[in-house]
Amino acid sequence: MAVKITRNRISPSLGKIEMKVKKLPKEAYDFWKKVTPIKTGNARRRTRLQGRKIKANYNYAVPLDDGHSRQAPQGMSKPTEQYIKRRLQRIMRK
Repeated sequence: MAVKITRNRISPSLGKIEMKVKKLPKEAYDFWKKVTPIKTGNARRRTRLQGRKIKANYNYAVPLDDGHSRQAPQGMSKPTEQYIKRRLQRIMRK
């Protein structure tokens, strides 16, 4: 039994996947900011998306990400990584 795969059938699906994956850094950044603890708002204000990297530009970023806050006991990296994995699974299923 032979399976014929034509480019026209695959290309639209790959294009849709590519578009969704390109949006993922911004979605991850938005999620990161959402799970960032807020006391004065400094941590959320000083977090930026530069290219595909999330930059936390404040002196207590590492302790905060290590879970030294009751508001974010897992920090921000672990929940964001989990979010990205779930999001990629959803993208690939569609």
